[in-house]
Amino acid sequence: MTRRYFGTDGIRGTVGEYPITADFMLKLGWAVGQVLGRKNSQAKVLIGKDTRISGYMFESALEAGLSAAGVDVALLGPMPTPAIAYLTHTFRADAGIVISASHNPFQDNGIKFFSAEGAKLPDDVETAIEAELDRPLETVSADRLGKAVRVPDAPGRYIEFCKSTVPKRLTLTGLSIVLDCAHGATYHIAPSVFRELGAEVSVLGASPDGLNINQKVGSTHPASLRAAVIERGADLGIAFDGDGDRVILVDADGREVDGDDILYLIARDRHERGVLGGGVVGTLMSNFGLAAALEGMGIPFERAKVGDRYVMERLVANGWQLGGESSGHIVCGHVQTTGDGIVSALQVLAIMVTRGASLASLLAGFEKAPQSLVNVRLAPGAEAHSLLDHPRLADAVAAVEAELGGEGRVLLRPSGTEPLIRVMVEGRPRFDVDALARRIAADVEALIA
Repeated sequence: MTRRYFGTDGIRGTVGEYPITADFMLKLGWAVGQVLGRKNSQAKVLIGKDTRISGYMFESALEAGLSAAGVDVALLGPMPTPAIAYLTHTFRADAGIVISASHNPFQDNGIKFFSAEGAKLPDDVETAIEAELDRPLETVSADRLGKAVRVPDAPGRYIEFCKSTVPKRLTLTGLSIVLDCAHGATYHIAPSVFRELGAEVSVLGASPDGLNINQKVGSTHPASLRAAVIERGADLGIAFDGDGDRVILVDADGREVDGDDILYLIARDRHERGVLGGGVVGTLMSNFGLAAALEGMGIPFERAKVGDRYVMERLVANGWQLGGESSGHIVCGHVQTTGDGIVSALQVLAIMVTRGASLASLLAGFEKAPQSLVNVRLAPGAEAHSLLDHPRLADAVAAVEAELGGEGRVLLRPSGTEPLIRVMVEGRPRFDVDALARRIAADVEALIA
């Protein structure tokens, strides 16, 4: 059965446009309850959300649908996505639901699911949920309706978990940090974590109003963070996205440290301590400088399709623990079941403190190939895969690949979360990868037009 609603990262779209509507969410909650009820007649589901104004509406709709199916609900309020993964497992719940569109603007929203183990739902469960959506909604008898409770101590539970992922005696005393919480789900969590570990913390993007999530702040807009780090003479900056599963760092000189850099630092440290537990999984977007550096240390490296679920699939298949994306979605499997921005940042800070080194010095000698990424927005009704299969585009890609002559690569792919085609060109420093990427993007735009 072809999935109609679930993409690479749950269900996502523009609020008010089907299926991101209140009536669909009501039915979705009921459908989830129907599937879970087959295994457990006393099923319980956790619901968390980011800070979008539409989260209130969808939280209520999902709660009503789950209750109609006889499923109990625990409401967590605004919480980072990885917090829902963690709490789903520790509460022994049957599933966790996150209402979020991650790094997208407030006009968008979406739904992600976690299993009882804190991992993304298997494909067969998502398929079963979609099958239930085709059936009429039938409410259980009044004596079997699900109950709903709020969990007031959810933030504190997650703060303590985050702190537990670094050595007990580790202290960040003496470190000056600027945090950018993207006016998102980490706004009331991250400052407490780093302050309680001893750091001097300045905060940006921690005043959500329901409309400003990711608005010129966060991991996708690091300019303000870079400026604040330099202005305040901080040791580093840390930027999360709207739901807290991604992180980007900034060193003391304002240089951006992305997911590939973070993977390199954590992998090298764990490898040198003999606790890496296998190799590293990246994606098709991972810089080949990362692959070369890891392979030079004797660390196996494998590329997965873009999307955290595919990274997790390869980690599980290989029995490895560490993987992630250049966007800053890092999976530290030795402490967490999914990508976690706060936890990933803490792993890097622990390395800095243990080695008594700055972020810049830890990255000295790690060279990445120049990489350019251009996003081309699709017109309404345009189909990404048919465009990518067009002979004219294939010729354009082949021409650029010939210019690179085996010293670079070209990747075109549809976004799994937005109506975009992403054009990436990577090559040795002597190539103008920006110009090459723009040339292919122009061909994509011409086909769309």
